[in-house]
Amino acid sequence: MKTYGILLVAGVLLAGILDSAAQNCGCTPDLCCSKYGYCGSGDEYCGAGCQGGPCSSTPTNDVSVSSIVTDAFFNGIADQASGGCAGKGFYARAAFLDALGNYGQFGTVGSEDDSKREIAAFFAHVTHETGHFCYIEEINGPSGDYCDETKTQYPCNPSKGYYGRGPLQLTWNYNYALAGKDIGFDGLNNPEIVATDPAISFRAALWFWMNNVHSVIGQGFGATIRAINGMECNGGNSNSVTSRVQYYTQYCNQLGVAPGDNLQC
Repeated sequence: MKTYGILLVAGVLLAGILDSAAQNCGCTPDLCCSKYGYCGSGDEYCGAGCQGGPCSSTPTNDVSVSSIVTDAFFNGIADQASGGCAGKGFYARAAFLDALGNYGQFGTVGSEDDSKREIAAFFAHVTHETGHFCYIEEINGPSGDYCDETKTQYPCNPSKGYYGRGPLQLTWNYNYALAGKDIGFDGLNNPEIVATDPAISFRAALWFWMNNVHSVIGQGFGATIRAINGMECNGGNSNSVTSRVQYYTQYCNQLGVAPGDNLQC
């Protein structure tokens, strides 16, 4: 399958491209991530530009994500993975729905069509990253430790590797540290949990999405590609971009919503 050959490149995703703390708040669930990347409450943090948490400027709609991500929709992706895939029996709709409880704004902001487009975009990237829920860990992941030593506040454990794991292939020491802080696991010393606990695996994926991608969804699908793996853009990996766009348009068609403009990054 054509997505598999590019998973190694995709494994770099989640963040060599992200320098600023503004995209990695790691706030506790009761606090907002401000547009400048700080945790707090009140209008300064939860008002205009709020990136995550109980943002006051982005009220939720009454869309039920579970009624859109049906068994048929979820299994229609997962069933395409072969029986020998590590993801068989690991990735499950129930684990995804459980993780949603921590991220109430996922798929519930804007119109119903906006909700469907966000859901289609999330699962398009997940399908591309995991080969239809086949892979839990990045192919050849142990060949790279993904330790950014310049992020001294997130010291790497030399015996651990911070390569891609989970539905969105969480990568880099600082992402593991921040996701762990928000979700409740030791990301620096136990990154493996993202590949062994299905609930944490999906929570880590949704954590990254809500802190880095959710705020740009209105700019078109291309903006979500850039937020996840900007190295693919501007000719960096046109095949990968095409793959992501194809999945996105396919899922939009399934959900009965127009994909919108700006599909390419």
